[in-house]
Amino acid sequence: MQNFRDLKVWAKAHELALGVYRATTAFPREELYGLTSQMRRSAVSVPSNIAEGCCRSAGDFGRFLRIAAGSASELEYQLLLARDLELLPPAESQELSERAIEVKRMLGAFLSRLTTDN
Repeated sequence: MQNFRDLKVWAKAHELALGVYRATTAFPREELYGLTSQMRRSAVSVPSNIAEGCCRSAGDFGRFLRIAAGSASELEYQLLLARDLELLPPAESQELSERAIEVKRMLGAFLSRLTTDN
């Protein structure tokens, strides 16, 4: 069993979640239970699934990594929506999207390595 805090992909996903929380603080109050909540849940789901998967078998860990990648994709769309609704400045949306894409790439590489090793 490995410590999730030692994984670079978890650290990147954690930073992404922090960035999404910071970005959504400026969203209108009427979005609190809408897009704000959705984006935060998607962002938190990524490092949470990595952390939960760490204490599972390799097969289960792979499933949790795939769920994390799905949440990162969901967040990617939500960032696009927030940009198009003019809730996020384009530059901030782009920066967070690039981070989400980086995390997805890292998850893919980690998953490939995990399945090759077993």
